[in-house]
Amino acid sequence: MSPRVFKVFSEFIYAECGIKMPPAKKTMLESRLRKRLKPLGLKNFEQYADYVFSTQGKEQELFHMIDLVTTNKTDFFREPAHFDYLYNTAVPQLLKYGEGTIHKRLNVWSAASSTGEEPYTLAIVLSEFAEKNRGFSFSVLATDISTRVLDTARKGIYSMDKVEGIPLSIKQKYFLRNRDKEKKLVMVAPSLKSFVHFRRLNLMDSNYGISQSIDIIFCRNVFIYFDRPTQEKILHRFARYLNPQGFLFMGHSETLSGMNIPFVQVAPTIYRRSQ
Repeated sequence: MSPRVFKVFSEFIYAECGIKMPPAKKTMLESRLRKRLKPLGLKNFEQYADYVFSTQGKEQELFHMIDLVTTNKTDFFREPAHFDYLYNTAVPQLLKYGEGTIHKRLNVWSAASSTGEEPYTLAIVLSEFAEKNRGFSFSVLATDISTRVLDTARKGIYSMDKVEGIPLSIKQKYFLRNRDKEKKLVMVAPSLKSFVHFRRLNLMDSNYGISQSIDIIFCRNVFIYFDRPTQEKILHRFARYLNPQGFLFMGHSETLSGMNIPFVQVAPTIYRRSQ
């Protein structure tokens, strides 16, 4: 890949996805995009760039390229302290703040849902809360920029090793074992799936098109790919959709320290809307 073509791709990826592509990532980008040359019958990256940014390419290829350059790493109950806080502190406080009663529907947004493990974990935790709190209801909106991972998430089918760390009682309640035991697959139970709604969304867009007000946002291990100005813009957008006193959960290596944003920290990597 020539320096000129790399510059074209890196500038577009930053503008579209907010992901910085310094020269040190040129080899990585080449490796990922090379996978598209043969299926398209193209000989080099120059031809690929011409195609991607053509009218036809923007309609048929651009989402493939975005899928390849975005990183998706997730697990069920990843960073478990967050889910403990959600169950024991965040949800009870929101219900108390809202109406002084548990008769309220809670709207939760998994803003980088990847292959679905995070939103399904949220649905499990909130289902467990609902069992002990009559009248409580919830909905989980799960979004991602990658259509590829969203397709996987909607299917809700995972290898057995993905659910190994989940307590047996939870697995038996919320997952179905594949009838063909040799395949070693599990599927999210339809009853749990019904609480989760998937759609494509780019956090770089100025308008997210979300109609319902949000009580809790999980956006973990995404901001590490954005520069500070981009982080602040997205956080202000989050604040527009988040209810007063709503919670924002960030990744373990992310911090909002020193930013001019309407959030205050209430626990490690957990914030609350302040304005």
